Amino acid sequence: MTVTTKTGNPLTSKMILCLLAVYIVWGSTYLGMKIATRAVPPFLISALRFLLAGSILLAIGYYKERTWPMKKQLLSACFVGVLLIGIGNTSVALAVHYMPSGLVALIVAAMPAWFVGLDWAFFSKKKPALLTVAGIVLGFVGLFILFNPFSARNIDSFPLWPVGIVAFGSICWATGSLFVQRLPMPTQMTSTAIQMLAGSIFSFAASAFLEPDAWGTLAGITAETTTAYLYLVFIGSLVGYTSYSWLTRNAPPRLTATYAYVNPVVAMLLGWAIGNEAVTPLIGIASAIVIAGVILMTLGKK
Repeated sequence: MTVTTKTGNPLTSKMILCLLAVYIVWGSTYLGMKIATRAVPPFLISALRFLLAGSILLAIGYYKERTWPMKKQLLSACFVGVLLIGIGNTSVALAVHYMPSGLVALIVAAMPAWFVGLDWAFFSKKKPALLTVAGIVLGFVGLFILFNPFSARNIDSFPLWPVGIVAFGSICWATGSLFVQRLPMPTQMTSTAIQMLAGSIFSFAASAFLEPDAWGTLAGITAETTTAYLYLVFIGSLVGYTSYSWLTRNAPPRLTATYAYVNPVVAMLLGWAIGNEAVTPLIGIASAIVIAGVILMTLGKK
């Protein structure tokens, strides 16, 4: 049995399963990264994660698609991979090492604001709708309440500098995503695999420069670390990215965009239930404001 969305797309069982995968899987990767980075530094664990995931996906992609990209396509995929995975995803891994995973997910939830602003300034030049602007303002008000630099609570509980790292990573992620439709790219699965491998190489280089003793930490990994790493590779990278890629081609954009305000809820609940992260009334109120802002941004998109 299927139903039809307002845009005319059939809401099939496969679409529902892919949505649930993106909602739960991507929301759970924040806690997975936090657990993994307890033993292995963020850049190295990200490099190892996407090296394995990218290698597996490249083999599957070549078997199914039977194509190999031209030079321009290869370079474009590498460029996008460095922005999305090398910088964007790794910045999240770095932030969750120092901050509660649910709060990092809330910062990432502001991603639609970067998409709208960058697209308006450098790409389509289309002015955002009033509803979108209102959502952006509301979202950043919620983030300010959450990470108020004048609050003694934030100084005592966790450092604020990772907030800037995640914001920069989000800008890189949005920029890379906007370039995807404007650059010659390989076929879908092969392109995603190359992006993962390019991001992995970038992360290895960053680790060598910023984490000089990183490889020595591998001797102290635990069963918990290994489980988190394998979860990030096979569930977070392969299942999550595959589901999202399918949705971008087959689901209404507004339906797909709902992950931006579901992921923080999942991440915060898992962080509270499994990671022993505190959820105070102030965090709950600020989170509701941020998510309301993201909903307005989504509704304001044409």
